[in-house]
Amino acid sequence: MDASDLIVTQGLSRRRMLQTSAVGFGWLAASALLAQTGATAAAVDPMAPKRSHFAPRAKRVIFLLMKGGPSQVDTFDPKPLLDRDDGKPYPGQKPRVQFAPTSTLLKSPWSFKNYGESGLPVSELFPHVAQCVDDLCILRSLHGTNPAHGGALLKLHTGSDNFIRPSMGSWITYGLGTENENLPGFITICPTFAHGGVNNWGAAFLPAAYQGTPLGNATVAASQATVQHIRNSRLTPAQQRVQLDLIGQMNQEHLSATGPSSALEGRLNSFELAFRMQMAMPEAQDISSESDATRKLYGLDHPVTENFGRQCLLARRFAERGVRFIQVTHSDGDVQWDQHGNLRKGHAKNAAEVDQPIAGLLRDLKSRGLLKDTLVVWGGEFGRTPAAQGGRDGRDHNPEGFTMWLAGAGVKAGTAYGATDDYGWFATENKIHMHDFHATLLALLGLDHEKLTYRYAGRDFRLTDVGGHVVTDILG
Repeated sequence: MDASDLIVTQGLSRRRMLQTSAVGFGWLAASALLAQTGATAAAVDPMAPKRSHFAPRAKRVIFLLMKGGPSQVDTFDPKPLLDRDDGKPYPGQKPRVQFAPTSTLLKSPWSFKNYGESGLPVSELFPHVAQCVDDLCILRSLHGTNPAHGGALLKLHTGSDNFIRPSMGSWITYGLGTENENLPGFITICPTFAHGGVNNWGAAFLPAAYQGTPLGNATVAASQATVQHIRNSRLTPAQQRVQLDLIGQMNQEHLSATGPSSALEGRLNSFELAFRMQMAMPEAQDISSESDATRKLYGLDHPVTENFGRQCLLARRFAERGVRFIQVTHSDGDVQWDQHGNLRKGHAKNAAEVDQPIAGLLRDLKSRGLLKDTLVVWGGEFGRTPAAQGGRDGRDHNPEGFTMWLAGAGVKAGTAYGATDDYGWFATENKIHMHDFHATLLALLGLDHEKLTYRYAGRDFRLTDVGGHVVTDILG
């Protein structure tokens, strides 16, 4: 047994020895400095509301994720030349890297009509959303870097397709905190475990308080998607409060002796939030007080729309209660909008499930005055190719040019921005890289994407990595 083993055996760890020896003076000085700047968790609530970099247009985000990649040329980006040249070879150069081989051009099975005062075209797949087109800002020139679901979903959520980074919901709550201390700042409803899984709503190297709180998952009906163990069947709230106070006191004494620990501090904060959520979360998820008219608006009266409609209604309830970022995922656990074959059946089924609930959400937010400071985002990880697969009834992945739309706070409503080529394969006009999309999202929330940073592993990280430009032309 050497000297160091003897020290540990006698109850004095190497770490404790350093803290109490000459080196400990530096430790004490650093601890004091961190305490003065509010870095110790006991003194600072990490989810407290924070001041934005500049005046925000939006206070919160509802992200409607269409997992799998909806086809832009079949939804919000009509292509007359694609109809004309159906069955012919694509006349341009196909991408150097493709997910799978494609054949000849395939026209959309669905027709488009112009709607609203804006006259924007929308596919017959979305008759309800079409009635809200004057509230939409349709972005037709998104482009990414990865043709695979996993990488593309990570890029969409975190800004990186090959490293574990914080999700955009985590970045936003890190930058702004939450408006309701009794609920999580970031909630994801029925997320999928496939293609990135928990990394799509994780905080990575940000403090744990900023990670998303999942309600259920893609294989669970929305009616069953609840926070587990929300009630304590053994202890009363008063007894729990005494228990938490004792745990807090013991751990604060430990932190005073050892210095700050983000892991321990995050755990203590999660205990406190869980205690407060026991009253707030069941009330927020209880839709029994909603009127029959509201239920019908979201499609809760029909089996096709009930599940996604419930998710959208929950999103509105969380938004009005101050949750900063709410994600709603349309997925059956794996493929959903990923129609390499059976495009006509698959896209029609998917659109029927989400069309009325999305329109209901937009109308409900607007009638309650919430749309003016709530940003609604719709889209998937990429689009689809204009060339066919699956016996001319499917389309391949297409990250080269695809569509997303925004509605609500701070965007130019009733407009379409950017364009793909004549057949809808490549973004060509006013191209929006995923970093540009994230920079714009943050700008709408009053956050400068270049200033929203976190130092980790010797460098300052941000959602937009080292790129990104705000698309100012779409700001209202």
